[in-house]
Amino acid sequence: MTRNGSGFSGQSSTRRAFLGSAVGIGATVGLAGCGGAGGVGGAGSGTGGEDDGPVAVASFFSFYDFARKIARETPVTVKNLVPTGLHGHGWEPDASVTRDIIDADAFIHVGEDFQPWADRAIRTIEDDDVDTQLINVREGVELVDLAASLDRDEEGVGANRGKDPHFWLDPRRAKQSVDNVTEGLVDLAPDHEESLRENAETYKTDVLDRIDADYQSIFDRAERDVVQLAAHNAFQYIGVRYGVRMRPLVVNLAASGDVKPSDITEAKQVIADNDIRYVGAGVFETRKPAKQLIAETAVESYFPVTPYAGVREEWVEEEWGYEEIAYNVNMPTFEVVLGNESPKDVGPDGWAEQWRNFE
Repeated sequence: MTRNGSGFSGQSSTRRAFLGSAVGIGATVGLAGCGGAGGVGGAGSGTGGEDDGPVAVASFFSFYDFARKIARETPVTVKNLVPTGLHGHGWEPDASVTRDIIDADAFIHVGEDFQPWADRAIRTIEDDDVDTQLINVREGVELVDLAASLDRDEEGVGANRGKDPHFWLDPRRAKQSVDNVTEGLVDLAPDHEESLRENAETYKTDVLDRIDADYQSIFDRAERDVVQLAAHNAFQYIGVRYGVRMRPLVVNLAASGDVKPSDITEAKQVIADNDIRYVGAGVFETRKPAKQLIAETAVESYFPVTPYAGVREEWVEEEWGYEEIAYNVNMPTFEVVLGNESPKDVGPDGWAEQWRNFE
C-alpha cells in the first residue's frame, strides 16, 4: 500500500483559502472521548498511481476500500479518514478531519443521518461554497427496516420504526454504491473514465458477485434459520438477502454496551428454542454481553462478526478490504453459528484458536 504526500492539485485554492476559517469548526465538530482525529489516511491510504492527482477522502472504511479498488492504476488517491481500530459509525473526530475534507478534491460519505460529523462537514462545505466534490454512496439505495428480518410485533418494533443504514452488507446493494463512487471519481478524473469504469465492473463481477454467491451457499446449506448476535443491529441486510433471522441483542442501532436485562432474557429464549451453541460478537464492540450469554446459557463460544465498519492494525498491515474481511471474519463465523461446520473446520489455519472468545 503506497503512502504519499498531500497530492493536492492546483484547483484546491478555494479550499486552501477557506482553511484559515476552518479552525472555528472545532466547536461544531467536537472531540469525542473514543479517539482523536486520524487525519487523512488514518487507517491506511491508497493511491491510484501519481503523486499530483486528485485526492478523495472517505468517511467509512467499506467505501474507502471500494474507491481505492476503482481508482487502481489511475492518478486518483483515496484516503480513509477513520483511525485504525475505531468503529466508523460511532466515531466523533475533532476539527482536523473537517480541514482534511475541505482540502480534498472529493468527500465520499454514507448519506445523511449516519455519521453526524460527516453531516456537519457537508453543511460547512455547502454553506461556504467550498469546492470539495460530494460523493454520496447511498444514492438510489433502498433501505430496509431496522427489524426487517424479525417479526413485526417484536418488542421495540412499531409503526414508526426506523431504517437500517448498513446496506453495504448486502453485496447487491453494495454494487449500487460502487456505481455511485465510480460516477464521482469519473467526474473527478474524466481523462481516466475508461479505467475507472473497467475497474468498477471488474470489482462488481469478480468480488461482489462471488461474495454474494458464497454467502448464498452458506445460508442455503443451513438447517437453522436464526442467528443470535451479541452485537448491535447491523446485519438485517444479510437476513433479508439470504432469508435468515438475524437476532441482535437490541433492535435499534445502539451498541451492544447498551443491552438491557430484557434483551439478555430474550436472547436466552432464542438460544434455548433453537439449540444454539455459538453466537457472533462484534469485533469493535464490548464482549461483555457475549460472555454473559456463555455464563448463563448453553452457548459454548462466541466468534467475530463485523459490518466492515473499521479495521484492526493487522488487517491494515495485510491490506485487507471488504473482500478479505468477508472471507476471513464473517463467513467462517456464519458457518459456525448456523451449525454448518465446527469451528476447527472453517477459515484459514488457526482461525478457531485466534477468534474463539476473542478479546
